[in-house]
Amino acid sequence: MKPEPTIKLTPGKRILFLTKDPELIRKQLRGEIDLQMKDLRVEELLDDINTDAMTPAWVCFDYDPHVIARNAYAGLIVDGERLVPSDALRNGNFEVIVSGYRKGVGSSRETATQSEVFSGIRIAVAASFAPIHAGNNVNQGLLMADHDMLRRLQAGQSISIDEFCKGTDAITRLVIKEGGLFPFAKAVERGDIEIPVPRTPKRPMTMGEKILARHGRGTDYVKPGDAIVADVDGGYSHEFTTAQVHHFLAEEYGPHYAIKNPQKFAVFEDHLIYADDVARMRPFMDKIQLLRDQQRGFQRHTDCRDFSADGHVSPGICHEVARELIIDPGDFIQATDSHTCMGGVNNALAWGVGTTEYANLVHSGFTQVEVSESIRFELVGRLRENVTAKDVMLTILRDYAKPQLTLDRIMELTGPGVRSLSPDERATLANMATECSARTAIVEADEKTFEWIAAMRPDADIEKLRARAVSPDPDAEYAGGVHTIDLAAIEPMVAHPGDPDHGIPSDPTNGATIAEIGEVKIDIAYAGSCTAGKIDDLLFYHQVAKEAVDAGLKVAEGVQFFIQFGSQAVEKFARHNGLVDTFERAGAVVLNPGCGACIGCGPGVSESGDQVTVSAINRNFKGRSGPGKLWLASPLTVAASAFTGTITAYRPGMFARNEVLSPAS
Repeated sequence: MKPEPTIKLTPGKRILFLTKDPELIRKQLRGEIDLQMKDLRVEELLDDINTDAMTPAWVCFDYDPHVIARNAYAGLIVDGERLVPSDALRNGNFEVIVSGYRKGVGSSRETATQSEVFSGIRIAVAASFAPIHAGNNVNQGLLMADHDMLRRLQAGQSISIDEFCKGTDAITRLVIKEGGLFPFAKAVERGDIEIPVPRTPKRPMTMGEKILARHGRGTDYVKPGDAIVADVDGGYSHEFTTAQVHHFLAEEYGPHYAIKNPQKFAVFEDHLIYADDVARMRPFMDKIQLLRDQQRGFQRHTDCRDFSADGHVSPGICHEVARELIIDPGDFIQATDSHTCMGGVNNALAWGVGTTEYANLVHSGFTQVEVSESIRFELVGRLRENVTAKDVMLTILRDYAKPQLTLDRIMELTGPGVRSLSPDERATLANMATECSARTAIVEADEKTFEWIAAMRPDADIEKLRARAVSPDPDAEYAGGVHTIDLAAIEPMVAHPGDPDHGIPSDPTNGATIAEIGEVKIDIAYAGSCTAGKIDDLLFYHQVAKEAVDAGLKVAEGVQFFIQFGSQAVEKFARHNGLVDTFERAGAVVLNPGCGACIGCGPGVSESGDQVTVSAINRNFKGRSGPGKLWLASPLTVAASAFTGTITAYRPGMFARNEVLSPAS
């Protein structure tokens, strides 16, 4: 619905403050208290509310937003129980919801926004918003405000819609004033709105700016804050999201809708392929099958590229397969998953979007973009032999993302340290930009980049790949600064699970060195996901497993060690080179390609709250991979820990020397 020119609170409607004190939330839901922002400090509000908490995976098995809203915030669990019961937000007569910093971190699932909007929320208040979530709010017509604006609203003031648009680009302001993306798109189609074109003069540009300038309509140069209409080179969705895209397109444009350039876009069956192996997911199998059926219907309807499962075996995780087969240097890619940013390893600009935005762009072939600021990481030196790119990212998350230096910025990764890393290790860096709440990441290309792509695609033309690549101009401006990271100084890292019951978020920014954490016994070691299911990751797991097996060891008693391939190409490599034989001799469980435990929908999830997992995945949000405590770590650390039974940094030869192992050894 199109918002009024001035916004005020509706008499009789309520405000829900998501406080760090869960009892205060319960009292508000029961209607016992109404809080005032003037009586609260921002520090008393929940930070880092992630989209998994707003709509856990099982909630997303429904694709109708009206149904999704019934389970808004189902993932906020305190002492083993839901903090926000079913229908509580919808029936609570709330129109404003309030939290602290970095609202909406995590996945790009638009269901998080929909759970609020379709529960009657029309204003979300926070100190800051994660960029993809903020975009989903705009597209769904959910207004965003800060805490000072809320104080004024509660004091009875009216606030101009222009203030809700403050800090946004020219096109986003139009979308906000129209009440969302679909109303805006239709107004443009009718000719009611003329989209402005920036007239930025010639200037030095970053890699991200160069790609956006190349794809922008009527643009040769861009700068941060410019609003452009950009043509899209390609994109994809998966069975978690495609049904809603299909639903929205039919709802907005009729059952005979069409999409532009269908061969630029693809569907993947990868996220829920092994959900039936998880006991807690089996009650939802009918809904999951409906999602699969809806995706296959969308593919037939649109004739987009098809990466469906064959014989219940997935071709692989969409992000891994996309970098192998789809994404070229210089591309602009949009897809319905936050780890779309992994495509940045190919020197492309790629990020995740919600289902509304994706539906709109596949229908039109273009999208609206605000040019983001950039932050540059100049890597120097070389990693130690027991350190991987995952440790580098956990360090960046702790030192740069936690203080919000990466927030909504394009992370550029350059320097001799990058060139010392393999393309697979660089992919880990690009993949986890979304955990930094960044817009995306892009890695500077070199001959390794072009050779890797050509090895994956026999028809690739290296000269054409080379010609499309971008590098930053020497005088390019970086609002986030240029930061030198010495790879040789990085130590084996983890991110600890936090303590959400007591206001400490479970979050990938909870970085610590392994030497700092003491002895942490584990029950599960999981090696896989888009972050850590690549060929080099399998080589890391094998390096450790072979040393252990050669020393006569097997996976520690009481520990389950799961190893999952990121794609069929990775599996083929592992089997052809004997890696799988070693894993099986070690006592590991080897899993087919695809997603799974990372989103709680496959083998490797915890089954009880007292279980501890060390995992090579990208997120350790509470409940995301089961109810237990989850520590993030590198592939080497995960594999070493599987054999010691405690979180242990790998050291070459550690098993052969038959030494007494300590966590930091």
